[in-house]
Amino acid sequence: MRWPWWLPRYQELSTENWSQTSWQKPSCVASPRSASEVQSIVATLGRKNVPFAVRSGGHSPAPFDANINTGVLISLGKLNHISYDKERQTAGIGPGARWGEVYATLDPFNVTVVGGRVGDVGVGGLVLGGGLSYLSNLYGLACDNVLEYKVVLANGTLVTASSTSHPDLFWALKGGANNFGIVTQFTVATYPIKEAWGGLRTYSIEQMPQVLDALHQYQTAEDKDPYANLFISIPITNATDYGILVTFVYLKPVEEPPAYAAFYNLTPTADATALTTLNDLMTNFLQPEFPRYNWYTTSFRPTPSTYSGISNLLLTAPEVGKIQALTGGTLVASFQPIDASVGALSSPSSSSTTPNQPPPSSSSSSSSYAGRQPQGDWAGNALGLRAVPQTWLALQLLWWEAGDDGAVEAAARSLHGRVARLSRAEGSFLDYVFMNDASWRQPVIAGYGPASLRRLRQVARRYDPDRVFVRLLRGGQKVPWEEE
Repeated sequence: MRWPWWLPRYQELSTENWSQTSWQKPSCVASPRSASEVQSIVATLGRKNVPFAVRSGGHSPAPFDANINTGVLISLGKLNHISYDKERQTAGIGPGARWGEVYATLDPFNVTVVGGRVGDVGVGGLVLGGGLSYLSNLYGLACDNVLEYKVVLANGTLVTASSTSHPDLFWALKGGANNFGIVTQFTVATYPIKEAWGGLRTYSIEQMPQVLDALHQYQTAEDKDPYANLFISIPITNATDYGILVTFVYLKPVEEPPAYAAFYNLTPTADATALTTLNDLMTNFLQPEFPRYNWYTTSFRPTPSTYSGISNLLLTAPEVGKIQALTGGTLVASFQPIDASVGALSSPSSSSTTPNQPPPSSSSSSSSYAGRQPQGDWAGNALGLRAVPQTWLALQLLWWEAGDDGAVEAAARSLHGRVARLSRAEGSFLDYVFMNDASWRQPVIAGYGPASLRRLRQVARRYDPDRVFVRLLRGGQKVPWEEE
């Protein structure tokens, strides 16, 4: 189904993207209802050399990640099917589905998947960028839990990429973004997790050094509990009103589990933790409503001095005041702790072992990707992660006026540079850039490392020799074709 610019539906579809920074004016919008329609669209656009963009949920604030001016926007919103195979213990999910819909569909079966933490985010972009989940310490990133991709290639053919069919493409799609084709279905592992403990606790901004010290203790504890996860958000420009927000998610119905012991020494200003369900915890994720968004991200190993330095930066950096002075100007620093087990899955040498699987005595799902992922040359994923505890820090910028876009970008880039220089000076800096939280100006795929980059180029040349997904699909993080 195609929507030209003069129809009312066109306006709705062209501005469906989450942030106004990515609203554009495509020549028309194509809304395929099946994989065969995607095949026809891609083959036609490639043959006629028509530029295009692809959108699943449109949650990226980057101007052209999921939209386009003077070209065709392929909106995958109608490919939003969700099914559960009880025998295989897998879910089949269309790229246009939203994670909230996925969890709600699977919840009656008492299973879940490794997916996004914000319900309105689309499935396609999150999985192809890696995909961080509250289940990642147990089972890896969302991309690590894909068992099969249905992919439309640049020439319009539909192929299955799995451990036994096109394993090189299967590997490349695990972090390779939109460089190899358009995925029309993800088949993913499911896990029998339903009951949980968690919720939000808030702390005063004066407690930031103590909160980050507790985070460090949590991350570096011996025999760290893989069922425990958390997420820290500090709205530094509004700290007096909101303080520090810590979301705890424990994947068992255990009240105040010992994994968070370091935080129990701190007095919260508010406490909404309780025994609940994982689905409810996902549904209650706080997402502020602003018309314009941007973000930058960086990675580092957790050390007390790095956290202390970042705490001081957030309280004193001049960029914070510049953002705060704008209409609605808001800066949120989000700390995302990552276990070493997540990085271990990235390495071919370690992918023959699974991450922190539940013990056999638990109701563990047999659908784990153990034994169903490629071994040998195409094991692991494309991300090049190191198997060390690390923190992915996201700097999220929110504001109201389009006229302030340049000022926000300058302040964000400058503050990100300060944080990166600080972690380099501390010896804790890591090259990895988490695609789902990255600015379009950050060279994400270069951070995967030379070995991964060479292999991604190899796969791109095999499956897209005419460079359709580089020449015509220009948005998103790209695999550089030429050697640096």
